[in-house]
Amino acid sequence: MASWKRDFASGLIVLVPILITLYAVYWLYGLVAGITPGIILDQAVLKEFFPGSGENALQTRKQIAQFLRVIVAMTVFIILTFSVGYLMRTTVGGLMERLVDNVANRVPVVRVVYNASKMAAETAFGEQESLQKPVKLETWDGLRMTAFKTGKVADDGRVVLFLPTSPNITTGYVIEVEPERITELDEDVEDALTRVLSAGFGDANHRGMDAGISIDVVDEARTDGGDGVDQSNRGDD
Repeated sequence: MASWKRDFASGLIVLVPILITLYAVYWLYGLVAGITPGIILDQAVLKEFFPGSGENALQTRKQIAQFLRVIVAMTVFIILTFSVGYLMRTTVGGLMERLVDNVANRVPVVRVVYNASKMAAETAFGEQESLQKPVKLETWDGLRMTAFKTGKVADDGRVVLFLPTSPNITTGYVIEVEPERITELDEDVEDALTRVLSAGFGDANHRGMDAGISIDVVDEARTDGGDGVDQSNRGDD
């Protein structure tokens, strides 16, 4: 009984991350396919390669055209991202960024969304190490919590931290604390997130099948016919 539970749990540990990743890829594909205009590639162009006028032929051309539009859109996005990133390293790029900031900050509703999105992007993809530095925070006597530096300092010298909730790290608290209450950690963000996401059960030093809590399962084999006495080691009289 305990053996099949162990096998089932081991299977879930392997399959659940794969299924979640595949679903995320499927969702992203559907999102890009939904906003990609058909003018990029019309399915009628593929009639020469996939002839036929039946329903199956039309469906095939439609799906292939949709897939090719997604590939084109992702390629254009990647090229555009690299181009803008290279431009931002020049003087012209800095001027354009300040111009966009000034225009966006003049619109009341757009200003809030733009600034919040820009700050989130800088936090997630920025090169500043302070934005991704996990620390331990002394909240109460004898109690510590995992937090992350934001690279910001308040006017009174307090350090601004993000204290995520567990296991959902998309929510949390932005707090300001004294520097002496912070303990620096000799670990990277992935290790700290492993601990927070797993609600403390994950081992930050080991990833994979041996992460988390090990459970020893012992299968007892009885050969006595049901009387509760193990006769496997009983000698013949």
